[in-house]
Amino acid sequence: MTLQTRYLTVVSPIAPIDADALRVLEMARASGRPPIQDQTPEEARQAYARGRKAVAAAPQPVALSRDIRIAGPDGSLGLRLYRAQGSTEAEMLPVLLYFHGGGWVLGDLESHDAVCRGLANAGRCAVVAVDYRLAPEHRFPAALEDGIAALRWLHDHSVEFRVDPRRIAVGGDSAGGNLAAVLALLGRDRAVPACCFQVLIYPSTDLTLGHEAHRRPIEDLALTAEAMRWFRAQYLGSAAESLDWRASPLHAPTLRGAPPAFVVTVGHDPLSDEGEAYATRLRDEGVPVIHRHLPDQIHGFLAMGGVIRRAGVVIEEIGASLDAHWASDAGP
Repeated sequence: MTLQTRYLTVVSPIAPIDADALRVLEMARASGRPPIQDQTPEEARQAYARGRKAVAAAPQPVALSRDIRIAGPDGSLGLRLYRAQGSTEAEMLPVLLYFHGGGWVLGDLESHDAVCRGLANAGRCAVVAVDYRLAPEHRFPAALEDGIAALRWLHDHSVEFRVDPRRIAVGGDSAGGNLAAVLALLGRDRAVPACCFQVLIYPSTDLTLGHEAHRRPIEDLALTAEAMRWFRAQYLGSAAESLDWRASPLHAPTLRGAPPAFVVTVGHDPLSDEGEAYATRLRDEGVPVIHRHLPDQIHGFLAMGGVIRRAGVVIEEIGASLDAHWASDAGP
């Protein structure tokens, strides 16, 4: 089965950019840093880390934040476990396995620390963040292999860390949303432990980059089409890999049977159309979907909660959706 043409023609609504998001863009312009495609990966990582510190929300207190090292496919793999504020050490919590964004090139446990703390508290759950290997030093499918290792480890050590193996969700933003979507499908196929829910925040779902949003004139945004082509070049070893569904989950033969999803898309984003196409295809193939489209927001806004107030609202919405799903799926 090939990807149906109608999923390549979705065009997401756009509205004037939110005032808070405009402040972030003005801060980026004032910094004088060059476009990401004009930097080396290491330069881009340093700039990304500085930028995240400037716009991140203040970290919420949680009951526990603990760094863990596990055996990964290519050496040690870093994780960070969070437990919601107010939870007890003995309480068995549902858990969200979270993958940070950054185009598979940028980001780490620190860049999304505030997001993970917020999700743990909003969802009244545990969150395990994954410090997966980055490209171009580690190209596709290294990040996915790390995600598989993290999911298997989490399932196998659930009792030890007081998380419920029946209530493991996967989630992530941008490149992390891509990894989460693929893991959800692998879980459906029983190639990895099954996930009960997926949270996909402005996800990359189609690395052929053929959607209309990639052709819009959107210079000076947090993510541009040219930057996305740069990320793809760092991540993939060849153009042919963009058709591998493990890199482009929108090209999976079927999405039927995938876990329920909460999908966030934003108007000012080259990934908006493919994110909406993925939500549409999930729904058309029988998967329960909550799709939250924010036409006035920019890519990456969730980690910019120190400036963009909508970030905190959406984190609360995601948490409420997780909490409601876990309550209905708790069993006897």
